[in-house]
Amino acid sequence: MVGGGEGAFIGAVHRAAATLGQEYVLVCGAFASDAARSRQTGVVLDLPPDRCYADYASMFAAEAALPSDSRMEVVVIATPNHLHLPVARAALQRGFHVLSEKPATLNLAECFELRDAVAASGRLYGLTHPYSGYPLVVEATERVRSGALGRIRKVIVEYTQGWLAEPIERSGHKQALWRLDPKQGGASGCMGDIGVHAFQLAEQVSGLRTTELCADLNRVVPGRQLDDDGTVLLRFGNGASGVLVASQICTGDENDLRLRVYGDAASLEWNQQEPNSLWLKPAHAPVQQLRTGGPGLSAAASAHTRLPAGHPEGYLEAFANLYRTFAVQVRAHPAGASPAHTVPGIDTALRGMAFIDTAVAASASVQKWHKFPEVGA
Repeated sequence: MVGGGEGAFIGAVHRAAATLGQEYVLVCGAFASDAARSRQTGVVLDLPPDRCYADYASMFAAEAALPSDSRMEVVVIATPNHLHLPVARAALQRGFHVLSEKPATLNLAECFELRDAVAASGRLYGLTHPYSGYPLVVEATERVRSGALGRIRKVIVEYTQGWLAEPIERSGHKQALWRLDPKQGGASGCMGDIGVHAFQLAEQVSGLRTTELCADLNRVVPGRQLDDDGTVLLRFGNGASGVLVASQICTGDENDLRLRVYGDAASLEWNQQEPNSLWLKPAHAPVQQLRTGGPGLSAAASAHTRLPAGHPEGYLEAFANLYRTFAVQVRAHPAGASPAHTVPGIDTALRGMAFIDTAVAASASVQKWHKFPEVGA
């Protein structure tokens, strides 16, 4: 692991998700930019002292020199955004697979560099969009693909939080500081942090590709350099329209991620804070509540389910599903096999960065609609 040291929320989440399915063992790390803090984190995690590294470059060099049966195989990147490209590129060049936090890079230009590095390395690259790992998000995706909703007409996705409703960065809040710093977070705050999750979810479940967007990004709390709130209108390739709302100044909200997909035959609705229910609303039949682990779900959704029906499965289990899926990919890689299910990869990375960059440019422009770059599969 690179990053994710003491005081970093997401590092602990990655470690918990990786070990939940007993597919991974943490063998080494460079957990912080400060060598002493990095080594201290390694000690707390019970790693051998000689595998608690001062920096990622030293770690990659040392690990690459180890015998194949003892060196690390996968590098997890849990750093601020500005380090995603240099760490991923260095890992790929040394022959390691990469599983990275989103967004993939600091900007779209860097993401093209990452694409080239992935292609040159022949290694696997995955992006952690954990909401895509929920069983009923998988089920929703399968229902749309099967044609159960008919022709998709509209997509509405909302991700609201309230943790930045006050200027906590002024009191030195570590997570707020780097996310609101353009040098570390990139051109967008809210859209880069949570809006990109909403965008990925909308495209995955609907099966549609965004072709144009119109954006209004705001800095609600005075003094901030990056957006903390925004609304984006989407147009899709089939003529459908979409609305994406992302905000971190919604006082009282926790992680309220909601998705609605409307077709001409039926619609679907899912809420991350009630993740074990998916509502299917046919045009001429009663509303159905589909439940995690319940009857009538697809094989894909069942494969992402860990517990008997009625036992809540949440964020950690969804995150762990990504880790398990990536483990299957890693095992299949030497034979050149491609599993049926894969984690979001470099194509998703490109589309996510294109969304962030285009939304920022659109919001700053007097032009209403902006063409979405032709990137990703």
